[in-house]
Amino acid sequence: MIRAAELSLETSKLSAFVRRDFLTAWSYRFTFFSEAIGLIAQAVVFSFVGRMVDPTVLPSYGGTRASYLTFVAVGIAFTQFLQVGLGRMVSAIRTEQLMGTLESLLLTPMRQTTLLLGSVTYDLLYVPVHTIAFLGVVGVGFGLGFHASGALPAIAILLLFVPFVWGIGIASAAGVMTFRKGSGLFGWFGYALTLMSGAYFPTSLLPDWLQGAARMNPISVALTASRKALIGGAGWAELAPSLGLLAVAAVVAIAFGTAALQLSLRRERRLGTIGMY
Repeated sequence: MIRAAELSLETSKLSAFVRRDFLTAWSYRFTFFSEAIGLIAQAVVFSFVGRMVDPTVLPSYGGTRASYLTFVAVGIAFTQFLQVGLGRMVSAIRTEQLMGTLESLLLTPMRQTTLLLGSVTYDLLYVPVHTIAFLGVVGVGFGLGFHASGALPAIAILLLFVPFVWGIGIASAAGVMTFRKGSGLFGWFGYALTLMSGAYFPTSLLPDWLQGAARMNPISVALTASRKALIGGAGWAELAPSLGLLAVAAVVAIAFGTAALQLSLRRERRLGTIGMY
């Protein structure tokens, strides 16, 4: 068990990581702002794509049939968060390997979970705010008509989605330590989850044998629940089952990621190859 004083000490270390990563991001101001511009550009492109989409294939939420741009805007926001969450965790470990500082960091009086969480804390704070701002700007700019009452439930869904992404990111980091450049396998895993999530097209268009798996995909659960809240105005009671599934998925993902990391570190220490890249 972690004592309260130790937990407080470990948590206080996260602010140093946040400050470091913010200053690093701010030092590249063009990149800092170009991410937001890139998301808006995506929305513009999909607004034209939506003109070619048959509206009848799009699902209805609370009796409201979604336009394609309304449907895909939520998908863009969540998949962007997934990509950044997974990519940042992997790149943090890979960078430390290439710089030769990973082994030194692991020898510091800091828990491994603190090190990994610290590597992505800035993004876990920044990306949800970025996501919410994106949905707000696109909603107003394109007149998408999101329900204001669905904002808080959608934020709750996003907050439950954060630990799920973190858990998968930890497993990806474990893969980087073990497989080095072979870690692209985890990128394909993230791509498969995105493909079966219904981010850019309804899951009803998938082959029948994939639709069952798609319905259990945590990304699909998060997207569907968010669309119900923002497009259909669904309340807490209707969204409760989805929130419960996401909470379970988050716990499982973190447990799996932590176990994978511990196994990877144990193997690399036994072989003396932690610093190899």
